Amino acid sequence: MKKFFLYSILILFALSMVIPFLLMFLISLSGEENIFTNNTSLTFAAYKNVFHSIPIIRYFLNSLIVASLTTVGQILISALAGYGFAKFDFKGKEVLFFIIILSMMVPPQVNIVPLFYLMSKLGWINTYQALILPGIFGGFGVFLMRQYFQSLSKELEDASRLDGCNCFQTFFKIALPCAMPAVATLGIFTFVSAWNSFMWPLIVTNTESMRTLAVGLTVFKSSFREITLWGELMACSCICSVPVIFIFMFGKKYLINNPMQGAIRE
Repeated sequence: MKKFFLYSILILFALSMVIPFLLMFLISLSGEENIFTNNTSLTFAAYKNVFHSIPIIRYFLNSLIVASLTTVGQILISALAGYGFAKFDFKGKEVLFFIIILSMMVPPQVNIVPLFYLMSKLGWINTYQALILPGIFGGFGVFLMRQYFQSLSKELEDASRLDGCNCFQTFFKIALPCAMPAVATLGIFTFVSAWNSFMWPLIVTNTESMRTLAVGLTVFKSSFREITLWGELMACSCICSVPVIFIFMFGKKYLINNPMQGAIRE
C-alpha cells in the first residue's frame, strides 16, 4: 500500500511536468483559427510560418553557440577552482571561498548595469564575448565541484603521483573523470540556464544577427502586437525545448553512474 501511494505521487508529479509540454505541442499543431475551438484538425502551418517570420536558424545557432561555450567554460573554470579549494592549502583560502559563497546570494539582476557598462567600455556590445563571458563564472559551480572533489579518494591522487603525474595531470586524468556526475549536473544546469537566458541577451544585443532564440520568441508576443500568434509562439517554444531535452537525456547516464567505478575505494 505504501509503495502504491508513493508511485501514485510520483506519477502525478510526472504528469504535472509532461502535460504542459504535450499541450504546447498540440497547440503548435493547431491552426490559429482552431486553438480556441473544439476542432481537432492538426497542421504544421505554424512551424512553416515560424521559419518565414523570423531568422530562426540564425537564432538557434546563436543560442547553441552561446549555451555550449558557456557550459564548457563554466565546467572548466569551476572544476579547476573547486579542485584547488578542495585539495590545496594557500593563504586566504577560507576567506576567498566565503566571498564566492556570498556571490551566490546576489541576485543576477543587480549585476546587469555594471556588466553592461563593462561590456560597453570593452567594445563588446552585440558580440559573442558579451553573451558568453559573464556566464562562465559562477559561485554555484565552484561550490559544487569543491564539495565533490573533497569526497574523492586520496589514494587515487597518491597513486597518480607515484606514477609521475603532476597536479594538472592528476586533475585531468584522475579527478575530472571521476567527477563526471558533478560535471554532468553542472553542465545540465548551466546549459539550460544559458539556453533560456532572456534578459541579458535582450540588453546586450541590438541586431537580429546576434539575437538568441529566447529573445526571438518575443516577436510573436509583443506589446506592439494587437494579437498574440499562439500557434507560432508554441511552435517556436517546441523548437526551443528540443536541445534542452537532448542535453538532459545525454547527461542522465552520468548522473546515475557510479562515480568511482573501477577506482580505488577508501
